[in-house]
Amino acid sequence: MEPQQESTAGGRKRRRRGGVGKRQKDSSSSQQAPPPAPPADAASPLEKRRRKAGEAAAIPKGRKPTSLLEKMRARLSGGHFRMLNEKLYTCSGQDAFDYFKNEPELFDVYHAGYQEQMSHWPEQPVNVIIKWLKSHNKSWTVADFGCGNAAVAKNVKNKVFSIDLVSDDPSVIACDMAHTPLEPSSVDVAIFCLSLMGTNFPSYLQEANRVLKPSGWLLIAEVRSRLDPNTGGADPDKFSEAISQLGFNLISKDEKNKMFVLFYFRKKEKSKVAKNIEWPQLKPCLYKRR
Repeated sequence: MEPQQESTAGGRKRRRRGGVGKRQKDSSSSQQAPPPAPPADAASPLEKRRRKAGEAAAIPKGRKPTSLLEKMRARLSGGHFRMLNEKLYTCSGQDAFDYFKNEPELFDVYHAGYQEQMSHWPEQPVNVIIKWLKSHNKSWTVADFGCGNAAVAKNVKNKVFSIDLVSDDPSVIACDMAHTPLEPSSVDVAIFCLSLMGTNFPSYLQEANRVLKPSGWLLIAEVRSRLDPNTGGADPDKFSEAISQLGFNLISKDEKNKMFVLFYFRKKEKSKVAKNIEWPQLKPCLYKRR
């Protein structure tokens, strides 16, 4: 009887193998195919802009390029940034607004290069300004002229009008900074953080004067070399005097940082704008090719 039992057991084993194999086959045949990948052009306009600007941000912040491809990308993005930076310093605000309105992805390239440059500064002026705002009245309304990534609005509790040439953020007003949609005498603080770049920069300050309330604050952070007569920059005293003729008093000037100067002006209660203000020329802040 034992051979018959072995035959029966063997048969069961054979049936089990066959059953498993069939189940595996049925299971594999019943699996659904993975969904097709979305077409390459399915990205939103914002995603396409960021993809184009991604070349400038391809290398993680704080890390030097290592591979040949990374070095080539860094050199290419650096060249684009220098070109765009020079254009912003050597054209009017309206020309810059029109230029980036037609090519908004270039504004992303510029800001990626700008952030790379700022990463090498020991202290960033926007952080000093944010700290100053936090130490003052939280009910003040702020106008941030040339807001970039809107760091001020993201870090304070004040109501902030963020203004720049291009916007993919609904909270940022895209316009020529000489002509904003803000109401007259509607803000308590106006900020220019490294943003007096156009050849018509006095018109930006005149616009700030228009929208500021009496006794409102005007904060200007500027690259130190632009206000150093020894290196071809403007005389900081003449710069302050021109703004004083616009109707402001210089309250203080912070020169302790080696990269920038920070001016604190306050609008006079009854300001009267002088005629024919002699504005000093602010030289372009151009970066050398590395």
